[in-house]
Amino acid sequence: MLDMPRVREVFEASTDFTVGLEEEFAILDPRTLSLAQRFEDLRSAAQEDPVLAEAVAGELIKSEIEIRSGRGENFADAVVRQREARSRLFALAAAHDALLGATGTHPWSAWQEQEIIDTEHYRRVQESLQYVAWRNNTFSLHVHVGVNGAERAIRVCDRLRAVMPELLAISANSPFLDGRHSGLHSARSQIFTKSFPRCGIPDAFRRWQAYADYIDFLVRTHSIIEFTQVWWSVRPHHTYGTVEMRICDAQTSAGDSTALAGLITACIAQAAFDHDEGVPFEDPPGRMIEENFWRAIRHGLDGKLIDLDRAEEYPAAAALDRLLAWTAPARGVLGIDPGLPEQNGAQRQKRALAEGASMEDIYAAEVALSQRTYAAEEVAT
Repeated sequence: MLDMPRVREVFEASTDFTVGLEEEFAILDPRTLSLAQRFEDLRSAAQEDPVLAEAVAGELIKSEIEIRSGRGENFADAVVRQREARSRLFALAAAHDALLGATGTHPWSAWQEQEIIDTEHYRRVQESLQYVAWRNNTFSLHVHVGVNGAERAIRVCDRLRAVMPELLAISANSPFLDGRHSGLHSARSQIFTKSFPRCGIPDAFRRWQAYADYIDFLVRTHSIIEFTQVWWSVRPHHTYGTVEMRICDAQTSAGDSTALAGLITACIAQAAFDHDEGVPFEDPPGRMIEENFWRAIRHGLDGKLIDLDRAEEYPAAAALDRLLAWTAPARGVLGIDPGLPEQNGAQRQKRALAEGASMEDIYAAEVALSQRTYAAEEVAT
């Protein structure tokens, strides 16, 4: 059994609004921009750098690498840490004849050619999931925010369920897959979130004990042996005492990634503030949230989402303004002012396609944008 009483203690000791950032990048051959299975090489080289030795991690396949900020005392601290780590990572990759890409999927590299990294966790993932794991060549942004109190953390997760499709629509950055235009704005969500078990939008648990009972059920029935096999797009993290948001595509631009992380941090904090202040809230049925989730996958910011309280459609392009309005109190307290552009990555790439650019040229432009921003970004002081 997982020690759920101990996990509860972790949350009772957690500090509000610490922040951890995790960004996943594709490792690319600099000549072809195809996926390159170079994770072991880069990880080995990273051990010579005291910052990267702690910040670099593997993420399922050998052509993917993750960079982690570690625990920041607040959002600004986490950003400083992440900027330094990822600029070092981009420099390291360049020094070892590799480039890094930052879109939610790779446009053409075949999943059949990618290999799973050799760790106990990912060997277990491959053994249990087979095709589902092999097919998951995706890249995303994860944000951890400290939330004090186990009951509070569960209700924060509950309150975030309805805004997750809005965050996905804002972040959509994966229109291409398998060498073609997928017709989706977030193909990543379709092949990962809609494919993995225990993934996507979780149920509303309302109480910590209900959540703990569910985890115990999964262990007792030999469904999981570690909590990280619960891949929900928002979840309480048992080790860190954080609420972890995992719904968003990786962002091509460093500035967009940082701004999106700020918005996510503000959403988690605002959910905690609303809970503390007793703001009325009813848990929407999952089937209603799923309608918005599909719309975000399919149309991103170009379509319409549903105001679940009013059962009325509204332009998805208004999602950012809606979230900014909701999170204004938390952003004021935390000093977060995300400057996200009106056009997201999927819209930018789809517009270039409509103007006659090839998929290869579009991806090359995205990789070049990542090189200009992640690699050259100055570390804040």
